[in-house]
Amino acid sequence: MLLAPRKTKHRKVHKGKPSDKLSPASRGIELSFGSYGLKATEAKWITARQIESARRAITRYTSRGGKVWIRIFPHKPITAKSAEVGMGKGKGAVDHYVVNLKAGKILFEIDGVSPEVAAEALRRAGAKLPVKTKFISKD
Repeated sequence: MLLAPRKTKHRKVHKGKPSDKLSPASRGIELSFGSYGLKATEAKWITARQIESARRAITRYTSRGGKVWIRIFPHKPITAKSAEVGMGKGKGAVDHYVVNLKAGKILFEIDGVSPEVAAEALRRAGAKLPVKTKFISKD
């Protein structure tokens, strides 16, 4: 099931500045729950589908062992107009949700598995994402 907000204050939002123009993350840059994590080294939008795909890659590789924490959530609605619709007539309907990711933010944390299994599971998850990532551990 894809991540999406249950309720939002405003249905549609402005695009905003691209994340790569903003400063690196200052929050969510250290491991809080698990012993191993996947950290983003660049900024980009990540869709709810990409987050779900990475989560599935982790759980399948670990054979549903250990515990996985998702440290990001797609709050930003992205609109799209249907194909072959002319310009004007307002903004399109909400199509999907993204997270405006900054560099240095931790995406996933994992615990309860060996370091080798955690490293491979998070590497596979990183392959599903449009950002460069690195494996980190508490020790």
